[in-house]
Amino acid sequence: MDIRRAAAIVLLSCVAAGTLPAQSTPESPRQRLSMDYGWTFTRGDAPGADRPEYDDSGWRRLDLPHDWSIEGPYDSAAATTGRGGYLPTGIGWYRRTFTLPPGPSDRHTSIEFDGVFENSDVWINGRHLGHRPYGYIGFAYDLTPHLVEGRNVVAVRVDNSNQPNSRWYTGSGIYRHVWLTLTDPLHVGHWGTFVTTPEVNSAAARVSARIRLENDSYISRRGTARSVILAPSGVEVARTETPFALATGESSELEQEFRIPAPQLWSPESPVRYTLRTTLVDASGEIADATDTPFGIRHIAFDSDRGFLLNGERVKMLGVNLHHDGGPVGAAVPEAVWERRLRKLREMGVNAIRTAHNPPAPEFLDLCDRLGFLVMNEAFDEWTHGKVEYGYHRYFEEWHERDLADFMRRDRNHPSVVMWSLGNEIGEQHAPGGHEVLAKLVEIAHREDPTRPVTTGNDHIYADDGAATVEFLDLLDVVGYNYVDRWHERREIFALQDRHDHPDWKFIGTESVVVWGTRGEYGMPDDTSRVRPFYTATMVRPAQLWKFVAMNDWFMGDFMWTGVDYLGESRWPRKNSTSGVLDLVGFPDDGFYFYQSQWTDEPMIHLFPHWNWEGREGRFVPVLAYTNVDAVELYLNDRFISEKRVEFPRQGTTGSWNGYATPPVFPTTADLHMSWDVPYEPGVLRAVGKIQDSVVVTREVRTAGPASALRLRVDRDTILSEIRDVAHVEVEVVDAAGVVVPSSDHLVRFTVEGAGRLLAVGNGSPTDYSSYQAVERRAFHGMLLVMIQSADEPGMIRVTAESEGLQSATVVLAVAPGAAPSRVGE
Repeated sequence: MDIRRAAAIVLLSCVAAGTLPAQSTPESPRQRLSMDYGWTFTRGDAPGADRPEYDDSGWRRLDLPHDWSIEGPYDSAAATTGRGGYLPTGIGWYRRTFTLPPGPSDRHTSIEFDGVFENSDVWINGRHLGHRPYGYIGFAYDLTPHLVEGRNVVAVRVDNSNQPNSRWYTGSGIYRHVWLTLTDPLHVGHWGTFVTTPEVNSAAARVSARIRLENDSYISRRGTARSVILAPSGVEVARTETPFALATGESSELEQEFRIPAPQLWSPESPVRYTLRTTLVDASGEIADATDTPFGIRHIAFDSDRGFLLNGERVKMLGVNLHHDGGPVGAAVPEAVWERRLRKLREMGVNAIRTAHNPPAPEFLDLCDRLGFLVMNEAFDEWTHGKVEYGYHRYFEEWHERDLADFMRRDRNHPSVVMWSLGNEIGEQHAPGGHEVLAKLVEIAHREDPTRPVTTGNDHIYADDGAATVEFLDLLDVVGYNYVDRWHERREIFALQDRHDHPDWKFIGTESVVVWGTRGEYGMPDDTSRVRPFYTATMVRPAQLWKFVAMNDWFMGDFMWTGVDYLGESRWPRKNSTSGVLDLVGFPDDGFYFYQSQWTDEPMIHLFPHWNWEGREGRFVPVLAYTNVDAVELYLNDRFISEKRVEFPRQGTTGSWNGYATPPVFPTTADLHMSWDVPYEPGVLRAVGKIQDSVVVTREVRTAGPASALRLRVDRDTILSEIRDVAHVEVEVVDAAGVVVPSSDHLVRFTVEGAGRLLAVGNGSPTDYSSYQAVERRAFHGMLLVMIQSADEPGMIRVTAESEGLQSATVVLAVAPGAAPSRVGE
């Protein structure tokens, strides 16, 4: 493909994704500038670094986002413990010198941080602007009174030294984007627009907007707020105007309503967005401010009998939980890394994400809007009852209202967000007076957003004596169940009893065990070194739970723990959790295909384990298959083994039962997989899948020979300059026939030349402590991943992989011109 044409295609994709900030319009005097570039940084405390005259010439120069913890090293005695992945934290300082672009002297100027972990303090020209303890919520400070002509200095102190302060890896530093916003003194306030769609049907939609105006002028201001709604095509479909008058220093909220004929509705299948463009025209006729607010037109409802309804149709939430880290890149996750992960989860059939257990980055929700994921957006892991010594409970009393309100104001225009979770496994759910804490949070949530329900993830719905914490749960709009699968044979009894006793409750599974394992590792029944065979307990509970969720319309869906392996919450020698259906670098585990077999319709078979079992010749090896076809015939070296048939119907996401009028009863023997015991001999296992006796899919697993070469696969052959775009290069160790060698742990070295750099290297192994920034790493079960990041200038990138005794491999990427946000000058 021509590089210029490829660049145009990718650029259009990035605009749609929200990569380019959509805060100001072409006609607006408002400027939203990136502050990510040109910072200095030092580890450890630096008294006096808040003063502009401080000499930081010896500090490291870097760009944001930045996470210093992921740089390591690992230490089994680290203060973070296994919760934080045995990685370092501590104190760090950042400084940035900048000059304002030309413009009026009375401009209102603010700095916005999307996330700093944690306990941040910010200064401008030696003036302390504020302290923010919670590391996951964005915040902004007004710089206007403290700016000077010429050189200005921002200093940020980050204190992540008190450990442990989390149950998982947090990262350390300014790990999300930073923005400088310049506006007229008369402007739309920060997070000041709230768009809702109170009435929606195929004929028309009523759109309502609340817009907060602020006047920081020294004089009164009046004028007109002119708003138009632009369709996804950019065509104007509605407009209205509202007069306003504001005294000096006054803010006021105005309301506007619109009617959209024949709207295009947002849904996972059709994630279209409209834009509200608001322009403030003062009395002189000059434009003071103009902003764009993307939103979706959709109607959500939660019914105690029918479950979750989107645009009037019942939709089962097929969900996963996701932590905020990006594996090898730590907490500073480029958008392209999240996009690759989300697209892979979509291939599995996922349509819903729970942000466990904190507010995500803004661009993550932009992706969910664009790709069509339903989001349960979660605020906290602790309230007043602590789980770790230095957790959020220390700040809750002083900060909870501000943090929760800011979180919701930032995210409430995202059509993907359909539910707010106020907390996860909160101690108050079964503590005396705990419901009173919840009541305050519910009041704040309903005040900030009356259009969406609130829930919490509850793991103490039933105590040992079987008594429900009804006083707490009664306050929730939706009752969230964590690990209903742990109730074993009692789960149906308890859930059905709750439904009988509380017919108005609405139920959802907020967290449940997944079909988990470590990619490529298999235990045999006679292998005493393994905790359990690969085909036993990790498969039964999730399968039984999915049957329960699928059979009951009133149960809205479930969120598996987790979608992707994540750093922390581990025990040495493991540095990360392996509960994900994707491993730490995004390679699918076998469990990925279990859910794909239940949640997708394209005919598929996943056959496992691998077929390299030297030394087990003639002994039985369990062979399993996940599939969504009617029957599977298994062959070994072209010899027919047997046919297995499906014993259960499957349910689609909108409730169809493969032709059944009502949900059937699953046979208790159906474990939602097929299995054979096959005497091992090297060669080829072949699975032939049939629907109504017609062959629709075939899969093979081959015995690999000695490792011979490296093979590279790249997810994108063109990436963009200036926006730090990322390409993912998958590396496989293969034999002479091109079969991946499942036992390979070859050391692979990488060279990156041209218009990019090596961002990180990972392999998914939970016990590999190599640096993610190193230029070499060992393969894990024959595979590893290299993340390549673009430079600021267009060009080409050449990536070469080499390993002793193996044929090397090279891939060439194009870096096309990008269109990044304007930057603040130094």
